[in-house]
Amino acid sequence: MSKFLKKILWATDFSEESQEALLHAQVFKKTFNAELIALHVAPDFSPALYDTASVIRGELARQVAAFKKRAEQQLTQLKKSKNISFKTIIKEGNASKMIIQTAEEEEVDLIIMGRKGQSAIEKLFIGSIANQVLRNSRVPVLLTKKKSGKPRFKKILVPTDFSPQEEIEQDYAWKLAKGFDSALTLLYVLELHDYEFPPRVIEEMFDSILKQLKKRKKKEHEDIKVSEDVHRAVNASVGIVDYAETHKYDMIVISTSAHSKLERFFLGNITEKIFSYSNIPIFAIPPVQND
Repeated sequence: MSKFLKKILWATDFSEESQEALLHAQVFKKTFNAELIALHVAPDFSPALYDTASVIRGELARQVAAFKKRAEQQLTQLKKSKNISFKTIIKEGNASKMIIQTAEEEEVDLIIMGRKGQSAIEKLFIGSIANQVLRNSRVPVLLTKKKSGKPRFKKILVPTDFSPQEEIEQDYAWKLAKGFDSALTLLYVLELHDYEFPPRVIEEMFDSILKQLKKRKKKEHEDIKVSEDVHRAVNASVGIVDYAETHKYDMIVISTSAHSKLERFFLGNITEKIFSYSNIPIFAIPPVQND
């Protein structure tokens, strides 16, 4: 399993959410015998300020240097208190861009990070740091939320829509399940919106979809417990979250949809919506995995 996830990047801003992400990073590091890299990005002061008087530029430089030093001290303390080893990287700039850049430079296989809150207006037009990484990362991203207790991954949910990307989702899910000794559920959400159908028609639709799901079970992975289910919902994102939380799943494995950048800017994709609604960790696989 060590070849599955060799390097993991944990992005931290020292918030409670990022501390939760560290707990997940520790579990993944141990399970897959992976190298862990800790990244902290110092504040990105407006470039316009650097064209001001030298005294202001000097003060900005001192503030950034002091910030980086405190961050390094905090990470060193975390190593001791958590009894965990990791490589420390501290950068300055735009957080989401630096996370993605570092992931590429270090050739990591997974980014683990918590949710970074912003105002409602910022989220509407810009998106949180987590969403920015989710939209642009070329490697999978594990998005966590604040939660008490040690992370466990005994039940993994894999939503599917019978697209070509689902084979990649399931491949990741199989490997995760193998490492964590988890049970998998392949879920199809039947989006009926507000339309009313006769019970007989709905039952036939459910049966038809279940047959398709069962055909997609891979024989070479029979040692992993796999189940299939169909869930009716108004829309996919709400249905996935409702099913996952009702049945107490520990992680959702899903790919980010390959909508246009303009559409994702204004509407977001299903994965982003699931992340917004759910308190369950999301293992998000980028569309570029198809490249």
